[in-house]
Amino acid sequence: MRILVTNDDGIHAPGLSTLEEIARELSDDVWVVAPESDQSGVSHSLSLNDPLRLRQVSEQRFAVKGTPSDCVILGVRHILGDHGPDLVLSGVNRGQNVAEDVTYSGTIAAAMEGTILGIRSIALSQAYGVGGRGALKWDCARTHGPKVVRKILETGIEPGILVNVNFPDCEPADVQGIAVAAQGFRNQALLSIDARVDGRGNPYFWLAFAKARFEPGHGSDLKAIAEKRIAVTPLRLDLTDEPTLTRFAQAFAE
Repeated sequence: MRILVTNDDGIHAPGLSTLEEIARELSDDVWVVAPESDQSGVSHSLSLNDPLRLRQVSEQRFAVKGTPSDCVILGVRHILGDHGPDLVLSGVNRGQNVAEDVTYSGTIAAAMEGTILGIRSIALSQAYGVGGRGALKWDCARTHGPKVVRKILETGIEPGILVNVNFPDCEPADVQGIAVAAQGFRNQALLSIDARVDGRGNPYFWLAFAKARFEPGHGSDLKAIAEKRIAVTPLRLDLTDEPTLTRFAQAFAE
């Protein structure tokens, strides 16, 4: 099995090294094509107005001055050429990608691009808690990642579907199982704007989430992570809402 590994945190991210370790437990044919710098939050964007600069870091390891989606396309269509990958693994992201995160995440987008290109694709993310980004428990993803990916592949991924995997903020031995979970939803009232002024008196802003108690929905990826379970969530490329499609078709036919 040929595996293409990518991410959105950049070629030097510790999560990428973690994912390489996971991939090498599944295959000895692993190729890495990742962004030159941090591309978190770029979603499914493509570099249409700038050239893609490719740098070979080492054998079967490349950095691209572009987005995660650019990396997958360049890896599949150019670097690997006629012998494309059998699997795209994206991550391991620094922080969870659950709920509305999936619409912003470059990690998820890379898996989406792989799916669009007809390749089985899985996104993996490692949650962190009060310790912050400097205290991520990478061993959780490293230990449980291979068996989770194997089980997903054994079960099968249908065309047009990608799989989103999130590991909880705990040590490997403290994981309470695996939950096949739905995409959750946060309380968006917590989203706020942190307005500031720079040294020259010019305003600038940070997007921020206020800290408040929030009860995640039952059966959601948010709930699974809160309960120290690994969340496995299948996502569809087809965003069509069938009930509304039928309702609108009836309305416009009148």
